[in-house]
Amino acid sequence: MNAAPVSRRARPAKAPLSRDVIIETGLRILDADGLAALTMRRVAQELDTGAASLYVYIANRDDLMAAMLDHVLGTIPEPEGGPWRERLTALVDDSVAAMSKHEGLALVALGAIPTDPNALRLIDRMLALFAEGGLDERTNSWAVDLLYLYITASAAEQSAYNTRQSDEATHVAAAQRAFADLPADRYPMIAAMREQLLTGDGDARDTWALRVLIEGILATPAG
Repeated sequence: MNAAPVSRRARPAKAPLSRDVIIETGLRILDADGLAALTMRRVAQELDTGAASLYVYIANRDDLMAAMLDHVLGTIPEPEGGPWRERLTALVDDSVAAMSKHEGLALVALGAIPTDPNALRLIDRMLALFAEGGLDERTNSWAVDLLYLYITASAAEQSAYNTRQSDEATHVAAAQRAFADLPADRYPMIAAMREQLLTGDGDARDTWALRVLIEGILATPAG
């Protein structure tokens, strides 16, 4: 007995393609399987379509990565209440946390001038906070460039730790062993200061580094 024919219309309809759907799919792949797994072909497979269909919305993998980064930057909350320095610190911390959650995204921002909507919104927020602190426009513009570099570098470092699944204690212990074996005649300062070189946890160092940046910017007008 022959099987009854099945109408193709009984199949679930595909979700309509869009740039947002492609971006969200790319993020799911990145978070589940890592940066190496993120290809246009893989995204197309997840969406049950051909890779050529994606190019209507996304130029290439680099464009997809940039779009994913900007999507993530759009999740950063608006800092609320408190002095401008506290709000700026919160904005920077939240930006680092958002970028570092997804492998490789922070590296997209390094060496690129922010031009996408959410990246520009982040820049605009920082400009407004520095202006509230009394910076002149030239110093403000240079300050935000420096601070954005700090955000992306910090996020790239944290993302690398996350990818290696290495906690801070393990990382520090490995550094302690390496420093202990260094010959004092070749590295006299490191040998003398090896305990101090590794003091303070990551949060304490990050807080100090950001304070140094902000205070240094305020004390050093551009030009």
